[in-house]
Amino acid sequence: MEARLTLEDGRTFACRSFTGPGEASGEVVFNTSMTGYQEVLTDPSYSGQMVTMTYPLIGNYGVNDEDVESARIQVAAFLVREYQPFPSNFRSTQSLADYLAGQGVLGVEGLDTRALTRHIRNGGAMRAIISTSDLDSGSLTRRANAIPSMVGMDLVREVTTTRAYRWNGGKPEMLADDLKLNAGIWQHRGARPLVVAIDFGLKYNIARCLERVGFEVVVVPAATDASAIMAMAPDGLFLSNGPGDPEPVVYGVQTVKELLGRLPIFGICLGNQILGLALGGRTYKLKFGHRGINQPVKNLVTGKVEITSQNHGFAVDMDSLGADAVDVTHINLNDNTVEGIRHRRLPAFSVQYHPEASPGPHDAAYLFDQFKDMMRTA
Repeated sequence: MEARLTLEDGRTFACRSFTGPGEASGEVVFNTSMTGYQEVLTDPSYSGQMVTMTYPLIGNYGVNDEDVESARIQVAAFLVREYQPFPSNFRSTQSLADYLAGQGVLGVEGLDTRALTRHIRNGGAMRAIISTSDLDSGSLTRRANAIPSMVGMDLVREVTTTRAYRWNGGKPEMLADDLKLNAGIWQHRGARPLVVAIDFGLKYNIARCLERVGFEVVVVPAATDASAIMAMAPDGLFLSNGPGDPEPVVYGVQTVKELLGRLPIFGICLGNQILGLALGGRTYKLKFGHRGINQPVKNLVTGKVEITSQNHGFAVDMDSLGADAVDVTHINLNDNTVEGIRHRRLPAFSVQYHPEASPGPHDAAYLFDQFKDMMRTA
């Protein structure tokens, strides 16, 4: 089915839908991963965005029930060069097209993804619209410019859990509505370190990694305040990844401010930005972001280079952090942006990339053990 993708600057790309008729809009970004498209589709950090994969052949291994990072598809649309409708994989349970169509998400192919990626790299991530019904570039350009900007938009409220849940045996276990979040909520107090994870858009594999290193994990909604978290008497606090601009997430920043020095804190991705804001820093929007599984990051503490999985469009401003209180621990070797920070006196650190790496390399998996060690000595 014929379709058109039009960016806010008027650039139009012909394509065709492989999921049926429809329209979609949002910010267009690109991901350089060669594999892991199902994890990309279900990553809450992609909320409000249409994702194009730079690898040309997508769909060849289908989808399954295990390789998901949340309970649903999160992307606004999926843009590929060539869709493979006949998957070959013993784990596959359905095709990518059926998976997308079943959740009402538009997928298009036959798109010049290389030209689109080069255009975004030159002009920056842009708002755009895809349609199978409106094929007029002038109309689509006007509509693309009417889409709200990612800057200043709180997308966390769109993806955070509405109820607290326990991560148990590799999957979420919802808590009863009438269960009070207090010190009695834990099942393994004294046997395992207890971690409250604030869900700003938590990827499931982060919870899997926290459980794997021995934590008992309870996940709470993003708006949970500091007093409610302290009432649970945890041993540590985890700040998850999530979508969009961190600055509108003022409730999360305030919670972290109040808990600094009271609990050991570890943050990933949006959690890194929120910790940076809580420490008095600022954030800014990157031109086209970092999205892929081959981003080189230098650990300034060890001098080693890690190949990392990343998905973010905002970063912490290095110059805004007080050098007397905060150390920059990691930098991106492509553009020297901040990839990790640590407070000099308080037990708090975070990284901008994804050490849980789903998909991606496992160079940074040590950070979960580092969190555990910090909790022992805090």
